[in-house]
Amino acid sequence: MTNESTTQARLIKFLREELSIPTESIAIALKQPEQDSNLLPMILWQYGLITLEQLDRIFDWLETA
Repeated sequence: MTNESTTQARLIKFLREELSIPTESIAIALKQPEQDSNLLPMILWQYGLITLEQLDRIFDWLETA
């Protein structure tokens, strides 16, 4: 498993467990053609699947991950 896929797996776990983002919402974002682990939070926000506050929490988490 590459470092990027490990980070993405940890990010998805954070989204589900800490922010209670539904698995279906994450799956929608992961299916987007422009998806990569760096863009996942922005895609979730653009599609209205997370709030701006949640986006801030994700970026805070990414800084320390």
